[in-house]
Amino acid sequence: MKKIRHAIKDMISISDEELDGFLKDSYIKTFKKNEIISFPNTVPNDIFFINKGIIRALLIDNKGLEHTTFFGVENQFIADYACFILKKLSIICIQALEETEIVVTPRSSIEWGYQNIRYGDRLGRLIAEYYFIYQDDVINSQYYRTPKERYDNITSIFPNIHNRVPQHMIASYLGISPVHLSRLKKTKISKT
Repeated sequence: MKKIRHAIKDMISISDEELDGFLKDSYIKTFKKNEIISFPNTVPNDIFFINKGIIRALLIDNKGLEHTTFFGVENQFIADYACFILKKLSIICIQALEETEIVVTPRSSIEWGYQNIRYGDRLGRLIAEYYFIYQDDVINSQYYRTPKERYDNITSIFPNIHNRVPQHMIASYLGISPVHLSRLKKTKISKT
């Protein structure tokens, strides 16, 4: 629990007692490569913090095609936040892409934190803002950045992602075909 404690202390001023109370029902869980962490068609009741590993969120469209909507790496909080907040059925699946260790924090702990941590609301707001800004950037990038700019951006956000994630998932996240991704990579290599 050391990493999540450090991450929270970096975000807000919090006493050890408040942090102990907040994390008392949290637990560590390890997922194997490709194992599902959170399923669609369920109401999300947990927030996850990645200690080790990488995850992706994906959804399947009405034609049965899979789309990667975001990646998460070490020291990030992840969840289907909108559905968590609204207590509605999720349409996304969260999957471990390599052996992944997460801290699972249940809804009851989040609600306890809002009521009992001096800056609990601020913590929730900062996590939600980070997620919103990240998702907003992903959506806007599809419209105002070229595929090459999106490719360059993903490598700055997720260093070493090409060694950790299958290329077809990266292409899906970028909104391009795997063939186009291959061309972008070759162009980048030839220019260096």
